[in-house]
Amino acid sequence: MQVAVALVLSAYCATSWAWGSEAHQLVARIAQDKLTTTAQQEVQKLLDLELGSTLQSISTWADETRNPATAAWHYVNLPKGDCNYVPERDCPDGKCVVEAINRQIGVLKTDADPLRRLHALKYVVHLIGDVHQPLHAGWGEDRGGNSYQLQAFMRGSNLHAFWDSGMIRYYKEQDSNWSQTIVQQASTETIKPWAALQAAEESCGIVRQVTFYPPRTVGSDYAEQYRATLSQRLSMAGSRLAQVLNGVWP
Repeated sequence: MQVAVALVLSAYCATSWAWGSEAHQLVARIAQDKLTTTAQQEVQKLLDLELGSTLQSISTWADETRNPATAAWHYVNLPKGDCNYVPERDCPDGKCVVEAINRQIGVLKTDADPLRRLHALKYVVHLIGDVHQPLHAGWGEDRGGNSYQLQAFMRGSNLHAFWDSGMIRYYKEQDSNWSQTIVQQASTETIKPWAALQAAEESCGIVRQVTFYPPRTVGSDYAEQYRATLSQRLSMAGSRLAQVLNGVWP
């Protein structure tokens, strides 16, 4: 069992940037199922600018095209122990995930060039997923867990990578229907109005939990402890993404 799980996690030893592709695609899949007819039509008009594009296929574009100018859009660093988002302190020049989400939603609501609005859609789909990954609103001192090295099932990794993809792969090894269960959970989920800063502070609150940082050797006990939390963040991200897109095209 240990060997099998080690193989599953072997791809996640390097520093990770965001939810893994499976997580982002799952968020997009949830959102797609919850779009209104009008929002579906308007989203499809933008997707048709690139033949064969879907919400799921564009969900990782922001990582694939990441560059020095946009790298900081994917996270926000907070002082250790303080989950109150202060724009002037935590998002200088608007370069963080909170303000990036707000800006790109603003572009979607305009009559800007369709290609620019498609790019905004790609960012919104991706960054709303990012802000719901707890360590994308974690402590600056360890770079959102990227510098917190650990052994995950006998493999070298870091806490950020373990949350991005390692635990998800573990859950899918344990339950082949894990993704579908989250989709079903989201289908009945009622989402209240929300803001990007709220999602960031929620993520930070998870990171601030006493048990969030595990011992340097971590295994199934930790993964099981946070199974419900991770599932809820993915489900909520998808439902909130749908709410945002439905609001752009009421």
